[in-house]
Amino acid sequence: MESQVRGGTRWKRFAVVMVPSVAATACIGVALAQGALAASFSVSGQSFKVTADELDGTGFSQYGAVDTGYTLTGEKTGHPVAVSSFKTATIKNLCQSVVTPNIPLIGSVTLTLTAGNSDNKTEQVSADRLFIDIADLETTSATFGNIDIGVAAGETGADKGGKGTGMKGGKEQANPYGFAQQADTAVLTGVKQTAWATTAGTFTLPKLKMKLALNGKECY
Repeated sequence: MESQVRGGTRWKRFAVVMVPSVAATACIGVALAQGALAASFSVSGQSFKVTADELDGTGFSQYGAVDTGYTLTGEKTGHPVAVSSFKTATIKNLCQSVVTPNIPLIGSVTLTLTAGNSDNKTEQVSADRLFIDIADLETTSATFGNIDIGVAAGETGADKGGKGTGMKGGKEQANPYGFAQQADTAVLTGVKQTAWATTAGTFTLPKLKMKLALNGKECY
């Protein structure tokens, strides 16, 4: 069975997946210790934008959750997200940008990271055991292979007979009996997203480039 979804979406609809962010440690391909993915962390007061020409993943699942964290002035807050995960993924032409606003004497600074600009999959960004906490998503197309919609979130892991990596666990604020979807494969093109967090087992970024600019241009 194959399902295709086109156009934009918001977190409430939990319709399609999104590419992973390029966190600072992930940018150099750091492998997390076994079990580290089950740990949760407080998200910063800055969301980030990511684009990609294509994401090709296996073992996809998605469910709703709430990320707890802080505002830039230190107040505690929460963000509703769609947590999307992949067992493995390759990503073509990845771009991530984040803006730090109102720095004294400087103004706003934009950090931009790019990697994997190649038609050869061996030279594209690759990752495994990805968890992406999405706030907003748009694609030109999304195709899912053997998709199941309406699965209990806690049943999406391979240890439960599911197709994906399962839930993050730890202190995650998510209902294991709530709505989820899963698929054997997922291919997304023309991806634009806003996200709050990403964790991964490994993250490899060929030809990584980083740039800082005053009032610089974001990925979109």
